Amino acid sequence: MSPSAAAPTPRLHYAWVIAAIAFFLLLVAAGVRAASGVLILPLESEFGWSRATISAAAAVSIFLYGFTGPFSAAMMQSYGIKRTLLGAMLLLAVATASSLMMTQPWQLMLTWGVMVGFGAGTASLPLASAIVNRWFIAHKGLVTGLLTASMAAGQLVFLPTLAYLGEHHGWRPVVVAVTIAAIVIALGTLLLREHPADIGSPPLGGSRIEPPPPPSAGNPILTAFRALIEVRASRDFWLLAVTFFICGLSTSGLVAVHFIAYCFDNGISQTRGAALLAFIGVFNVIGTTVSGWLTDRWDSRWLLFWYYGLRGLSLLFLPYTGFDAVSLTVFAVFYGLDWVATVPPTVRLATDSYGKQKGPIVFGWLLAIHQLGGAIAAFGAGFMRTALESYIQAFIVSGLACLAAAAMALAISGGGRRPARPATAAA
Repeated sequence: MSPSAAAPTPRLHYAWVIAAIAFFLLLVAAGVRAASGVLILPLESEFGWSRATISAAAAVSIFLYGFTGPFSAAMMQSYGIKRTLLGAMLLLAVATASSLMMTQPWQLMLTWGVMVGFGAGTASLPLASAIVNRWFIAHKGLVTGLLTASMAAGQLVFLPTLAYLGEHHGWRPVVVAVTIAAIVIALGTLLLREHPADIGSPPLGGSRIEPPPPPSAGNPILTAFRALIEVRASRDFWLLAVTFFICGLSTSGLVAVHFIAYCFDNGISQTRGAALLAFIGVFNVIGTTVSGWLTDRWDSRWLLFWYYGLRGLSLLFLPYTGFDAVSLTVFAVFYGLDWVATVPPTVRLATDSYGKQKGPIVFGWLLAIHQLGGAIAAFGAGFMRTALESYIQAFIVSGLACLAAAAMALAISGGGRRPARPATAAA
């Protein structure tokens, strides 16, 4: 059969297997990163390190998580998805296992800051973009939403257990748990395939087997920088970059790192604070999955407007709630529904504007800028808490920034309008 010949689509397309493996891989990587929020109080208690010191390691991890994104996308094009992700998960396992022997802040910075940042960054959202563009023609937005939701699922699965271990048994059992999870999921990468043509199948929603593109020639680092140079003059790129910077500022750097400690400051135990964060994760899964479905049908710019706007209002609301059960539930629902719901429309805008080949690398750069915002918030909120003995100022600044991002989203001009629905395909 010639590469472009028609081929029947199996009842269960292998694209769904690839998506499932990616879901669990991203889930575990997110669980490892989420552990940093659980470690703040136990490390503070055992070693006497300040929250600013511990937050600095979290900030480095968040920044490197994003900075690795564009190079991760380029490495997947040059070396393949399987080898890239196997290396990432093994690095996470080595990093967390090594931290069991730490006694000094610089060791925390090296293991949970640098090594976890690089490992989790390699196994991050550019993987979702790469898989969707390789394996799916139909259901792109939905699958992007599901893979993005895996990060929230990581919180939901890991946080309550890790928080219980941290509160009752110290930080070391937390580290052992995430190390084992990283090793197990590394084995799952062996089931990955690079392209539908490798198994003699068209992409899901396609009718013909197309030959895979040749591996990118040259250095992946140069490939990533070349893509950035090509889009640096694009107004839409910078609008996406600034809004996604604010996204990171208001999520991974603030709530993901400091919410449990903020609850503790207001009389809520670490375990209950982690349970609340996991509850946010439930609505995060729902909101992000629905966001993917909506991205297949509606203008991505208006979706971003509503997501950033509602997030901003919820962040401004939280400091004045009194942290009673009803108010925290309201916050969890509204904040959770759009925690990472911004990702599917942002991926859609990047792909529509810059193409299937360059789009994942461009999104990798957007993710780097997103995580720069997260790193600034992680350290800044910890510094404010140490200096001012309050998190209120950090939440107010973040909420106002989200309202500004909502307005900027409507100024994006390229792509993102209601996409044409793909032809019905067997799933």
